[in-house]
Amino acid sequence: MTEPPTARDADPVPHEDRLDYTPLARSVTLARRRTARLVTEWGHPALAGDVALVVSELMTNALLHGSLRDRLIRVRITVAGVTLRVEVSDPRGERLPSPCSVGDTDQFGRGLLLVGALAHRWGWEPRSVGKTVHAEWVLGPDPAVGNPLVGVRE
Repeated sequence: MTEPPTARDADPVPHEDRLDYTPLARSVTLARRRTARLVTEWGHPALAGDVALVVSELMTNALLHGSLRDRLIRVRITVAGVTLRVEVSDPRGERLPSPCSVGDTDQFGRGLLLVGALAHRWGWEPRSVGKTVHAEWVLGPDPAVGNPLVGVRE
């Protein structure tokens, strides 16, 4: 099995994008489209769909559970070394992210499970006001490297 690349193997060209969104449903679509475009432009088109979907899920969670009127939701996307990272920050630090147990017929509650399945790792950090939820991917020649769900059959 091939080991994921290390920081010394990576292209040292960093990328960063940060944009604040109003807490409206249309912001989720705008953030998803922007993310897909940037990740593709930055040379990782194979990951663009997964990263955009994760941003969509994190933005939706921030909108539903972390937004306050007149407070913005920030999306930050970075590529540094061998890591692509997305962060979604919202103003409600008391509403912490936690995956739910859901039944077969439940319509909601799978967002963080999806984030965990698509990203190599995810988590959250408190901020002085609010919290930041992040997801990361290890970059390399094969985006499936390090993802435990690739190749799993049901």
